Amino acid sequence: MIKFLAFPKEFVWGCASSAYQVEGAWNEDGKGSSIWDTFVHKPGHVVNGETGDVAVDHYHRYKEDVALMKELGLDAYRFSIAWSRILPAGTGAINQAGLDFYDRLVDELLKNKIEPYACLFHYDLPQALQDKGGWPNRDTAYAFAEYARVITERLSDRLKVWMTHNEPWVSAMAGYFAGEHAPGIKDVPAAIKALHHLLLSHGLAAEAIRASARQPVMVGITLNLSPVYPASQSKKDRDAASRVDTILNRTTLDPLLKGTSPFQEFAIVKLLSRSLIKPGDLEKIRTLDLLGVNYYARTVVKHDPKFPVVAAAQIHPEGNEYSGMWEIYPEGIYELLTRIWKEYFFPFPAGEGALVKVPEIMVTENGVPVPDGLDFDGRVRDERRIRYLRNHIAQVHRAMDEGVPVRGYFHWSLMDNFEWALGYSQRFGLVYVDFRTQKRTIKDSGQWFTRVIQENGFEY
Repeated sequence: MIKFLAFPKEFVWGCASSAYQVEGAWNEDGKGSSIWDTFVHKPGHVVNGETGDVAVDHYHRYKEDVALMKELGLDAYRFSIAWSRILPAGTGAINQAGLDFYDRLVDELLKNKIEPYACLFHYDLPQALQDKGGWPNRDTAYAFAEYARVITERLSDRLKVWMTHNEPWVSAMAGYFAGEHAPGIKDVPAAIKALHHLLLSHGLAAEAIRASARQPVMVGITLNLSPVYPASQSKKDRDAASRVDTILNRTTLDPLLKGTSPFQEFAIVKLLSRSLIKPGDLEKIRTLDLLGVNYYARTVVKHDPKFPVVAAAQIHPEGNEYSGMWEIYPEGIYELLTRIWKEYFFPFPAGEGALVKVPEIMVTENGVPVPDGLDFDGRVRDERRIRYLRNHIAQVHRAMDEGVPVRGYFHWSLMDNFEWALGYSQRFGLVYVDFRTQKRTIKDSGQWFTRVIQENGFEY
């Protein structure tokens, strides 16, 4: 039976991007180097040796890109700010040209009635701070708070929603544990230190933003989260799934929403966490007006003693649809949203760990990489992405029907861009980009998303 899935009148429809993936202009107008500038210029780190030096040239083409956002009908645009464009050395001297760029971008968005959502950090730490130890160095958290203050003083007269970090877990684990992302380090203690200091920097930055803001603001964070399933119902597989869930989800959710850390549950990191988590840290971290949920795929695991700490390995179930990167599993976003709401928000836990204030919830990233291409008539018929969007947004609506107060949905991404270690091999955008000419073309999925925004819902 087909029915119309209507969303609340105030529901926010948007798209997201990040500075390094779209801006280009990597060494222009006084910008300092980031760890990604360093990482991509070393052979072997990125598919085909590609870089974000130019990316999709958003730094020079932002007016054209905002015009596309207006054509799509977006309510909001979530973008990140390049720390090293503002403070080339990470601290100290301010680069006014960098501030001016974001000043112009915010004004252009508001002129076109698109609400700007700024994210202060999306993986691109200034190289100068990495040279001093990076995120495993506690001082970096305090440098981040100073950077937050500088940005807030300049933009908070117009910018109401501030996200401190995008996916701190990825910054720590992909950057310092797996080494697949910048800075390319493989060191378990460094990764654990990095994650804690990233979360601490959220609390310090939230404090700085609220103290410096020129109007009431919302301060949030976006987390990469994935429901974890056992490969079978055996006790070993279920225990493995529980451990992976702790590492993948609870290491960020618990500190932010409960003021506790699950690191103490793992003997191998218990001693480290005792010296790492200082008195007052968890209280500082637990401050949030808005929780951004980034969902792409579920995680299915089996018991495997070859892997330290978690004794688990991910598997890829057969018979399901896969994108260029992950399994496509729409029900996962429903299960994730309802799980977060029931375990962390409602009913509120009594006594120790109870929330004083309930943050708002948004889906801040959701999308799929498929091998799009221009057809003979210049059109991009990306039916797989439309199907993906329909099925995932329907699952968000399902969660809302069951009482989860989701306030908005942001598609990843606005346009095709640089996909980190995968270079330009994966296309996520509603807008197709010819990376050679930089010509933009709205895909069929973009036209579909526009109709959803106009009607504030769709038939399903």
